This record gives sequence, structure tokens and C-alpha cells, in this order.
Amino acid sequence: MNTQQRALRFMCAHCCLFGVLDVPERPLARGMLIVTEQGQYRTGSHRHHTLISRSLSARGIPVLRFDHRGCGDSECSARRFDAIGDDIAAAVKEFFIHVPELKEIVIWGIGDAGTAAALYACTDARVCGQILLNPWSTDPEVAHGGRTEQARVGELEFWRNIASRSLDMAQAMSHIRQQMRRTAHDPAATLAQRLMASLDCFDGRTLVILGGADRQAQDFAALLARNDVDCQRIDIPAAGHSFASRAWRDQVAEASANWIVSW
Repeated sequence: MNTQQRALRFMCAHCCLFGVLDVPERPLARGMLIVTEQGQYRTGSHRHHTLISRSLSARGIPVLRFDHRGCGDSECSARRFDAIGDDIAAAVKEFFIHVPELKEIVIWGIGDAGTAAALYACTDARVCGQILLNPWSTDPEVAHGGRTEQARVGELEFWRNIASRSLDMAQAMSHIRQQMRRTAHDPAATLAQRLMASLDCFDGRTLVILGGADRQAQDFAALLARNDVDCQRIDIPAAGHSFASRAWRDQVAEASANWIVSW
């Protein structure tokens, strides 16, 4: 399918952000927004963002990739990966303006960008799905000695215990959901707690793609094993953090596209 590429310039809190939009001639109603990792820009490591954008747009999926504040060509100071929700919101708004056929979007991100995507997804009803590749569940700035942060807020047994103390199950579940939403955006909570809470309160679908050679992916896999998270998971055993080989990138692109059009 023929596609058109457009350069976008838009604002976020008085800062100018830049992005690239790949639009098919007959775009589907579901698009994909790529969130950029810290230290990278919109082309992605090994041009991964550029290549997957071309691959998906050839299948009819419009794709927007952008530089958040302090990243690539965009203005202003860089934010921590867990504080770029406003940047993502600005990109989502621009995406819908430039592709009027859009009804909903999937957010895609690697590493810290995957975590940023998950933290945002549960706040926006237009986000119907998220694809998280090797997402961070531990923060290198606060983790010590390789110790994995605990995420009790996401552990099923913890919430069962809360529910068992309530005579009104509906009231208990409402309380649980409110607590998860608060935890997802509580700066005092650990990153693992915030991530699990975000996944738990997200109403859309989740695809997790993990590289077996990535330490953060191993930490996240252990976190998933301890928690009741509704997601589809794909493992690429030999892949590292950035899915550096062409074969791995092709696997990621095919899996992402197939999943997006599967429902």
C-alpha cells in the first residue's frame, strides 16, 4: 500500500515538539503511537522506529513517532521517562488531528518508553492497546545491588485479602480500582508498583514482547510471574534490549502488526 510521510511540529507546555507521521493511502481506524526512549530520538536505536513505521503503514496502520521534550529535535529540558505524560498527550492530540480516520490508538515503546506508555495508557480512553517491549520495572537510579522492587499493589493475593475483609464485593472492587489509579501516579510508590497498578487499571489490551538476553526484561518477567496481569506475551529468547538484529526487528514488526489487526 502506498504511504505518505509527513513532518509534524506541535506544542507541549510552550515547548515545540517534532514528529514524523506515516499515513497509508487507506488508513485503518486504529493507529500506533511510538514513544521514544531516553537518550534516543524518533528514528529509534538501529533505526527501529523508522523501520517499524514503514512496515506497519504498508499494512494500513498509520504510525506517529515523535521526540518528547529534551529529546532529539524537540525543545526544552528533558523529563524523566515517568514524567512525559503531557508529551504523549500532545502527540496523541496531534495524531487524531492529522489522521481524521482514527478512532483509537495503540501505544508502543521499548524499555523506559514502554513503561512511560503503560503509565499513560490507563489515563486516556482513546488508547485501546499497548505494546511493551522490555519495559522497565526497576529504576536504575533507585535500585540497589540488583534487588527487584516489590509490587505488592499488583499482587493478586494482596487484593484478595482486601476484598475478603469487605461485605460488599462491588464496593471492594471499586476501592481496589481507585487505589490502583492513585498508586499508578503516586511518586512515592516504587516503579514496579506504579507499573503494575497501571496495567491493572488499563481497560484495553496489552502485548508484551520480551528479549531473553535483556536484564530489564528478566525483571519484568519475574514481576509478571508474581502478579495476575491480563496480557499476551511473546518471547524472543536471544534478543537483547534494543532488538538489534534485522531478524529480531522483523519479528517485532510482524508481531506488532498482526496483534493490532487481530481484533
